Amino acid sequence: MRLHPSSLHRSLREPVLGSIGFLNEVMSRYPEAVSFAPGAPHPDTLGDADIQRHLDRFADHLVRGGRTPEQARRLLVEYGPSRGIINDLVGAALRRDYGIDADPRAVVVTVGAQEAMLLVLRALFGTAEEALAVANPCFVGIVGAARLLGVEVVPVDESEYGIDLDGLEDTCATARAEGRPVRALYVAPDFSNPGGARLSLRCRHRLLDLAHREDFLIIEDNAYGFTATSGSELPPLKALDTRRRVIHIGTFAKIAFPGARVGYVIADQEVASSASGGVSGFLADELAALKSVVTVNTSPLCQAVIGGMLLEHGGSVLELSRRKSALYQRNLTCLVDALDRHIDADLLPDVHWNRPRGGFFVRMRLPVPADVALLETSAETYGVLWTPMEQFYLDGTGDHQLRLSCSYLDPGQIEEGVRRLALFLEREVGTVPSPRGRSAVPELPPGRR
Repeated sequence: MRLHPSSLHRSLREPVLGSIGFLNEVMSRYPEAVSFAPGAPHPDTLGDADIQRHLDRFADHLVRGGRTPEQARRLLVEYGPSRGIINDLVGAALRRDYGIDADPRAVVVTVGAQEAMLLVLRALFGTAEEALAVANPCFVGIVGAARLLGVEVVPVDESEYGIDLDGLEDTCATARAEGRPVRALYVAPDFSNPGGARLSLRCRHRLLDLAHREDFLIIEDNAYGFTATSGSELPPLKALDTRRRVIHIGTFAKIAFPGARVGYVIADQEVASSASGGVSGFLADELAALKSVVTVNTSPLCQAVIGGMLLEHGGSVLELSRRKSALYQRNLTCLVDALDRHIDADLLPDVHWNRPRGGFFVRMRLPVPADVALLETSAETYGVLWTPMEQFYLDGTGDHQLRLSCSYLDPGQIEEGVRRLALFLEREVGTVPSPRGRSAVPELPPGRR
């Protein structure tokens, strides 16, 4: 039996689905290269995971809450509820740390943030007559989920200051006039992947007002908010949400460890009863029902490990992530400082990069296409890897940009990697005349000036 690609779902031919596999393949071929490609947590942060200790801590918590030791053990080894078993701990931590009023009944614990995105999109988009707006560039995970579900995605430009709110308002008006209104917006307000953008407090309030006025929901991804430096923290959109417009998605992949595959979604939007016209429950109830036929439940053992880690840190997400946050702030500073020192403005006047104040990523603009061929040269000849940005753009405008991730490296590796990157740029980019039409390339703030 041989299946023809045309007989399979068309989403399987979407380039976005192969982007992560492509990077893994390139990294495997150049194991000695310094890789600025993966946005994975630093290996040093994984030593905090003492699985048995965390399991014991959570089991003790259950016993203290009134269960017998046997009941606690069975909770961890049986299927468990689709909604989750650490909802109360997650809700309390978000309320304490971020001011999010998270009713445990509105929390669904998911298999990472990725499942949360898939469930939310499936629940919200019941017809093909509505669109999902996303920042451009955008995280491939949400775009990939939308493609799998046949949800139309419309891009809205993003600058270093976050999504263009004027452009979003125009997009809403255009989409509505074309008979396909914007149903929801996906946004990462703190240090987005891949652009590193951050919405100001004023823009957060303005976005919430716009969502109310244009009648769309906001899917907030809070994966990188914990990396903000002390004193520069901003409240998540959900903490400012007085009209229940925000569906908040979070993950423990980076503040605990990714192997647990534990994320969560807060969906406290009320759902009307089709029979009585009253309220039947939260959107979270619908997500839990969907989850029951997708993954059945999130592993209780994995939830227990995360629950134990939270309990050991006073029930605080911020305390759990404090050491990791300091490490990522250090790495980001090392990366930007190394770029400033090693890349010669006189030799490379057309190379620019942004200066995010948190997150894992720096975005760089070149005067030539940052394509696969250039990446191969960079890896094979100069021993340094990066991520082409074109895959993150929905309109083809990112072909002259690359992404540098600093999360997985040590300061010494970052220094050596930037030294190699600078040599690569001087020899392979600095000698190439700028192509015609370069003015059409999206501008980035000149990081070193």
